[in-house]
Amino acid sequence: MRVRHSTNLTRNGLTDWIVQRVSAVILAAYTLFIMAFFMCSVDVTYASWTGLFSNLWVKVFTLLTVFSIVAHAWIGMWTVFTDYVKSTAVRAFLQIGLFVILFFYFFTAVLAVWAV
Repeated sequence: MRVRHSTNLTRNGLTDWIVQRVSAVILAAYTLFIMAFFMCSVDVTYASWTGLFSNLWVKVFTLLTVFSIVAHAWIGMWTVFTDYVKSTAVRAFLQIGLFVILFFYFFTAVLAVWAV
C-alpha cells in the first residue's frame, strides 16, 4: 500500500528531516534564551517580562519559535499518522484535527506577541 504525500510539509523526506532538525535547534536556542532570562533576572515581574517582549527581535524570535513548533509538530505527527494509522478516513480526520489545532495555536501566539 502506497501512502500519498499530499499532506506532508515539503513532499520530500530529506527536506522534512532538515526542517525538523533546524526547528529543533531553534527550539533549543529559544529554551536556553528564556532560561537565561529567568536565571539572570533577580525578580521577574510583569514590567521586566513586558520589557523583554517590547524588543522587536524577541517578538520575531518568539514567532520563529512558534512557527518551528508548528512545523516540527506537523512533520512528526504526519510521520506517526502515516506509519501507524492505516485507515485513510481516520488519518485524514486526525490530520485535519491537527491542522486546526496548530492553526489556532499559531494565530493565538501571533495575537499574544503582537497585542497592543
